[in-house]
Amino acid sequence: MTPASTGASTRVDAVASVPSTPPPAAETRMSPGGPGYRRMSLALFLAGVATFALLYSTQALLPLVSGEFAVSASDASWTVSAATGGLALFVLPMSALSERFGRRTVMTASLAVAVTLGLLVPFAPSLGALVALRALQGAALAGLPASATAYLAEEVTPKALVTAIGLFVAGNSVGGMSGRVITGWVAQEWGWRVAVGVIGAVAVACAVAFRLLLPAPRHFRPGSLAPRVLAIQTVRRHLGNPLLRRLFAIGALFMTVFGGVYTVVGYRLTEAPFSLPQGVAGSVFLVYLVGTVSASAAGRLVGLLGRRGALYAGGATTAAGLLLSLADALPLVLLGLVLITAGFFAGHAVASSAVGRTATEGRAQAAALYQSAYYVGSSAGSAVGAVAFHAEGWGGTVAVGLVAVAGVAAITLAGTRAAARATGSPSGV
Repeated sequence: MTPASTGASTRVDAVASVPSTPPPAAETRMSPGGPGYRRMSLALFLAGVATFALLYSTQALLPLVSGEFAVSASDASWTVSAATGGLALFVLPMSALSERFGRRTVMTASLAVAVTLGLLVPFAPSLGALVALRALQGAALAGLPASATAYLAEEVTPKALVTAIGLFVAGNSVGGMSGRVITGWVAQEWGWRVAVGVIGAVAVACAVAFRLLLPAPRHFRPGSLAPRVLAIQTVRRHLGNPLLRRLFAIGALFMTVFGGVYTVVGYRLTEAPFSLPQGVAGSVFLVYLVGTVSASAAGRLVGLLGRRGALYAGGATTAAGLLLSLADALPLVLLGLVLITAGFFAGHAVASSAVGRTATEGRAQAAALYQSAYYVGSSAGSAVGAVAFHAEGWGGTVAVGLVAVAGVAAITLAGTRAAARATGSPSGV
């Protein structure tokens, strides 16, 4: 293997009689306390903030969107589903561009387009135009998740990978939380259009800081954009890996729960028996702080319980939260949301980091397939959760979530049994 293929240094001391030994690739990658790690962590944290703040900018505002355009919750939910659906559809093509042009370049371009569209969203003249702009925004944001995961897998030491991805996911949770809380209070005073405009301005600041902070990649090697290489040599290989398929499905199911719950929770809290003001209802998204903690702690959870144990724990925590949220007592509903959020973010961080470690080649495509499944789950959860809420109330949305959590448990159990049958195999899911 050549030095170029390993990322090892080829520098030779001009005054030494014997060339220096190239250090192993792991020693040139970033690690906690090492050069560039803090800048990288902050940059990707801010990218995560911008991504989730923009992607879900209308979610806390759906009751107001319904009111202005005189549409039902299921119709208004398309302003969320269109964005996540656009991301799911374009994440694989965008990952291919990142393989050719570089992770940092694609992430920068994606953020630039997304924040520009974010500044146009407040001027949408109709629900159809709003949904179309949100779909384009989601497609633009598709360059972020897979490219960020691939960047981390290439530039961070393997031992620090789960923690680094956890910090990126934590940025997602902060973006999701702050976006919803800010929009809730701003919309209460000035309407939903001003609220999403404010989120667009915040995202612009995050995008600029991201580009200034993120270190240049040292281990990226350009790949091919040829469709045959992408479809046959990379994507098909990933889809043929049973472990990766299980991880993709787990990500989709976890996000089905999360998308469904947080798409309709605003309706639940602003309607009887709670009848909370829009700003107070939006503040419920402060529970995302729990997701920040649980995502950041995912590495320690895996160390304590193993990967499968951590997934079981995340699913059980989510299910307990769903059941608690059925209560008509506001404190119990809030506790349920805390547990749902903690379980979701822990499970997502564990599954997404496992994808990065499992795929030794074509990491951007592997991450893209995971993100595509993940956001298909989000779109499905938002749409089905809203339909279930319209038909059966909050209990219908909870039922959808419990079915998805049962799917996570079944897939994880299948991975446990497969690992037990394969002597000497990796730990599986």
